[in-house]
Amino acid sequence: MSAERSDSPRLLAPSDVRALAERIGMRPSKQRGQNFVIDANTVRRIVRIAGVGSDDVVLEVGPGLGSLTLALLGVAQRVVAIEIDPRLADALPATVAARAPAQAQRFELVHADAMRLSDVPGPPPTALVANLPYNVAVPVLLHLLALLPSLDRGLVMVQAEVADRLAAEPGSRTYGVPSVKAAWYADVRRAGSVSRSVFWPAPNVDSGLVSFVRREPPTTSARREEVFAVVDAAFAQRRKGLRAALRALAPADRVDAALEAAGVDGSTRGEQLGIDDFARMASELEVRS
Repeated sequence: MSAERSDSPRLLAPSDVRALAERIGMRPSKQRGQNFVIDANTVRRIVRIAGVGSDDVVLEVGPGLGSLTLALLGVAQRVVAIEIDPRLADALPATVAARAPAQAQRFELVHADAMRLSDVPGPPPTALVANLPYNVAVPVLLHLLALLPSLDRGLVMVQAEVADRLAAEPGSRTYGVPSVKAAWYADVRRAGSVSRSVFWPAPNVDSGLVSFVRREPPTTSARREEVFAVVDAAFAQRRKGLRAALRALAPADRVDAALEAAGVDGSTRGEQLGIDDFARMASELEVRS
């Protein structure tokens, strides 16, 4: 392994993370899903798998004390970090200035709730790389994919069970609403696992890496919101076939006609179908969400 350049960011060791937290009086919040990465090799691995390069504008959500942020600054053109916690948001620019002085001008901190984000300052971000808070990982990911069409790829660390769901294929045990909605935007796959021991505090669950590459959504006359309404209805009562499940959206005769036109058997369950099937059904059903 080649030696790091002399002007590379100085990554955080476990003692650095705890010292920074103590300095700002920070106790990790379970409510906000705050588990800070304390292992430099883990953040190097995340950056490597993400494939971030010198042309990338990286969006990071929940940077915390800056472990992953510093590693991203070592390779990316620009890093924009979205942090909701006021103490962490106040402290991170100083950490970047102290530990990555050569890259500090390429960093921007946005103190905001990622779920309420309406835009990102500066050039459009090309990649999302983040240790997402476990309790909001799926809605945050879907919101950002919808908000920022410039995001053409990314790598996120989430709870292992959530990683399995996001990357699941039709017919698998873990396939569900997150799987289908994520597939609207991108090709999603599992990209590895992360040990509990690299976090402080150590979570009670395992973590997984999920990568995505943007692709064009399915061809359909329905809007995304209409397709997602069909997805939600199909999985609201998983044991029901689509003929029964979709009656929450339209009368039985319209449901039957839409399913026939879409070429879908009414006894089929939602977990057996892919995003293209849901797009066809929404087009025929003409849902108005």
